[in-house]
Amino acid sequence: MNGELRVLPGLYFKGAIVLGNGVNFGIFSRNAEKMTLEIYKEANDCKPLYTYELDDKKNKTGDTWHIYIEGLTAGYYYGWRASGPFDLNLGHRFDNRRLLLDPYAKSITPKEDCLGSTRKGLIVDSSHFHWDGVLRPRREFKDTIIYEMHVRLFTMNPNSGVENKGTYRGVIEKIDYLKDLGVTAVELLPVFEFDENDIVGMNPFTGEKLKNVWGYNPIGFYAPTSNFISGDKTVGAIVGQQVIQFRELVRALHEADIEVILDVVFNHTGEGNEAGPVVSFKGLDNSIYYMLEDMKMYYSNYSGTGNTLNCSHAVVKELVIDCLRYWYGQMNVDGFRFDLAAILGRDSEGRWIGDMSLLKDIADDSVLSGAKLIAEGWDAAGGYFLGEFPCGWAEWNGKFRDTVRKFVKGDKGQVSDLATRIVGSPDLFKKLDRKPFHSINFITAHDGFTMMDLVSYNEKHNHANGEHNRDGETHNNSWNHGVEGKSTDKSIVELRKRQIKNFMVILMLSQGVPMILMGDEMGKTQQGNNNAYCQDNELNWLDWSKLEENHDIYNFTKNMIKFRKIHPSLKRSHFFTDQDIDGNGFTDISWHGVKVNKPDWSKNSKTLAFLIDGSDVIEGAEKDNDIYVILNSYHKDLEFQLPRIKGKKWYRIADTGRKDDFLERPKVVDSETYPVKNRSSVIFISDFAY
Repeated sequence: MNGELRVLPGLYFKGAIVLGNGVNFGIFSRNAEKMTLEIYKEANDCKPLYTYELDDKKNKTGDTWHIYIEGLTAGYYYGWRASGPFDLNLGHRFDNRRLLLDPYAKSITPKEDCLGSTRKGLIVDSSHFHWDGVLRPRREFKDTIIYEMHVRLFTMNPNSGVENKGTYRGVIEKIDYLKDLGVTAVELLPVFEFDENDIVGMNPFTGEKLKNVWGYNPIGFYAPTSNFISGDKTVGAIVGQQVIQFRELVRALHEADIEVILDVVFNHTGEGNEAGPVVSFKGLDNSIYYMLEDMKMYYSNYSGTGNTLNCSHAVVKELVIDCLRYWYGQMNVDGFRFDLAAILGRDSEGRWIGDMSLLKDIADDSVLSGAKLIAEGWDAAGGYFLGEFPCGWAEWNGKFRDTVRKFVKGDKGQVSDLATRIVGSPDLFKKLDRKPFHSINFITAHDGFTMMDLVSYNEKHNHANGEHNRDGETHNNSWNHGVEGKSTDKSIVELRKRQIKNFMVILMLSQGVPMILMGDEMGKTQQGNNNAYCQDNELNWLDWSKLEENHDIYNFTKNMIKFRKIHPSLKRSHFFTDQDIDGNGFTDISWHGVKVNKPDWSKNSKTLAFLIDGSDVIEGAEKDNDIYVILNSYHKDLEFQLPRIKGKKWYRIADTGRKDDFLERPKVVDSETYPVKNRSSVIFISDFAY
C-alpha cells in the first residue's frame, strides 16, 4: 500500500475485489442498521489499521453495502461489524461487538480469539497465478470414473512416501498412482474452510481430542481450507497459500487428464444451532440466511448439524450460484457433488419443490452449464428424493448400493432389482430427458464401511468416536464371512477378497458412472468404524502397505477400470431398448440363468447372467464386442450354459473364482458350458479385440 488512501462509495459487487488501484468491498445485510469495515495489517492483529463506517445513503444499493478504498492492495485482512436489533422473535442476532467474516472471502485466516472474533478475510489478487496453458479435460460424463478421496487422509500416513504429507501438494505427488489406477476424476471431500477443532469429544481409548477431519462443517464457501497447505502454517505465514496450492493441485490433475469434482456443503454452515458460534451469517442477517422455527428463535435442522441454510431465499440462491461460478470459472474445478442436496430442493417451509428450486437454477445457469452436477438425493430430516432431481443433475444411486450389497451377500429376492440397477436404473432416471450416466453407481463411500470392512464386519464398531457406538449407520447390509474383523483363516481371507472383486465386476459393468472409495482398491480397513469423520489418525489414514498386501485386489480393480474404458457398450448414452436390432436372435441386452434364455427371477434366486449385444446399437453409437456376464452369489458351484452366437466364439476375460482372475490374454472357451465357483463372477467377450 503506497501513499494515502482515498475512500469512494464503491460498487455493489460482493466480497473484496482488487479493482484498478484499490479494493472494492461489498456485503449483503437487509436488516442491519449500520455496517462497519475494519482493515488489519496482520492476520493476528487485534486492533484494526483502518475503520470505515458506511453511510446508508452513500454506501448502499438496495440491501448491499459497499465501499471502494483507492490505494489499498491485496495482502491485507478485513472483517465487518453489523449493528442492528437483537430480537430473537424476529430472528435477529445483531451484535456490533463481533467481527464478522465476509461470506464471499476468498481466503480465511485460521481461528483467533482476540476481541471475540473468529476469523478474518484476506484480500486476494489471483491475477498473478498462471494455468500455464493447461486446459480442463472436458470428459463426457458417460466416460467418467470417479475416485472419492480426502486430501489429508490420502497421504498423511508415514508410509505414503510423499514429502508433503496430508496436503494439496501431497496429492500432487501421488498423481502417477491415480493415473496408473485409471480413474478419470477425483471427488474431493470438502475443501471449503472449516474448523477441524470444533468437536469437543475425546477418544475414550487414547484420550486424544477428536478432530473434524472430514470437513462437513464449512465456515466459508469461497475459501480453500488452510488445513491442507504445505509449509509454515502459522497465522501470519499463510497469506493466501491455500488459494495458490489448491490451484496448483487442480492444474497438476488437469495436466494428468484427471478432472476435479468438489464435495460441496451448501445445506448448512459451521455456526451450529442457537448455542453455536457467531462467525458470519448469524451476525450479518440471521433471519435471511437460515431457516428458523418456533417464533424464529430456533433453527430448523434438516441437515442434522444444528442449522439449515435458507436455500429458497433469493439472496442465498445468489450466494450459492456466485460461489459455484467462482470455483468452476476461476478455480477451474470440473464439477460438484452436493452434500444432502435434497435441502437445496426445499422451500422456506421445508417442502420439496424440486423443479422450482435452487437445484433448477443451478442446472440452468449460463456459466455452470458445462459443470458436472452430482446430488446426494436425501437429507437428515427423512427427505429421500432419489430420481426426482431436475434435468442436468446426476445423483448418487443409493438403491444401486443397497441392492448390490444384498445380492453379493447372498440375500434372497434381489435378482430382479439387480437387473434394473445394472441397466442404469431406468425406473429412477428414464424421465425428463435424463440418461443412464445420471446414475452415480457406488457400493461404498466415505460415509459408511470401506469395502474391506463391508465383507469383514456384521456390526459397526464406532466406539473410538466417543458416542458409545450410537453414531453411524446401523443397517449396512454387510457380512463378516464367519469372523468379525481381521481373520487369519485363509479360506475366509480368500472369500472376502473374492467378494470385493465381485463388487468391482458389478460396479464396472453397470450402466451409469462408477465411483470408487479411496483405498477400496487396496483393501483399506477402518477396523469396522463406519463413521470415521472424527478420526485423524492411522485408523483413517490410507495405509499404503495394503497395496502390497492386497495387490491382487488392486490389479483386478485396475484391470476392470481398463476393461470398462475400452468397451463403449458399458458407457451408453441411451437406455437399452430390448430390441434385436441386428437380427441375431438376441436383444441389445438379454437375461439368462444357469440355462440360456431362462433367467431365474424367483425370490430364492441368487444367480443372474446377461448378454450385452455389441452390435445392437442405436444410430450414432459405437459397436463393440458382445459381453456375457455370469453372477453367482449362491453358496455352491454351478455349471452355466453359454449362449451361442453364430460365427463367434467366447473368450474368458475374468473369473473371480480363479487365481488367474483377470487375463491379459483372454482364453477361448470351446465348451458349451462353464463351471462357476460359488460366490463368483465371470466375464466373457466374443471375437476378442482387446
